[in-house]
Amino acid sequence: MSTKLERLLESIDPERVSNETARRADNSINSFYVDEGLITEWVKFQALMARFLCHVENAVLRLNPQRSVDFYIDWGRSCQLLVKEYGPNGEKAAFEISRTGNEGGLYSVLRAVARRLAEHYTQNETSAKISHYWNSLSADEMFDATTEYLEKYGHLLPSELTEGRAVRVRANFMKVLEQHPRLINEFRKICRY
Repeated sequence: MSTKLERLLESIDPERVSNETARRADNSINSFYVDEGLITEWVKFQALMARFLCHVENAVLRLNPQRSVDFYIDWGRSCQLLVKEYGPNGEKAAFEISRTGNEGGLYSVLRAVARRLAEHYTQNETSAKISHYWNSLSADEMFDATTEYLEKYGHLLPSELTEGRAVRVRANFMKVLEQHPRLINEFRKICRY
């Protein structure tokens, strides 16, 4: 029989959560209609990106009923994702890519926005599951959970975190759990080589 911690870690497994979210994001790219391969007008680019962000969000979150595009909100959120992807003035860089067709053109910009949005919602889902798990535990269960985690995964953590009684891990256990999917991903990458 699995413990509460094991059930949580299974539910936030990066291959499970991020792969499913990424799959829905990829499907949303394939189902999005674009009538032009090159976007040469700034206003059309803004409208397309707002519409695309709403489309991807509806697909990733499986919203029913689906929400409608709110140009100002969705364009603003698109800009935030484009800045994360392309740096300062990312929206202008993305427009230039879409306008010229260079670096993969419009499709690469749409893919980047969908991927960034999927990453955002993967992190939100993981954080929500961890918070729900942690808040459902008694003080004794919290202590037991940290002990169980250290027994199973302590060898993967830096030694400065686990020295002594691993006080830093115990004091910041929710943060450790939020980093667990990244730790497992990195470990899996190492083992694949």
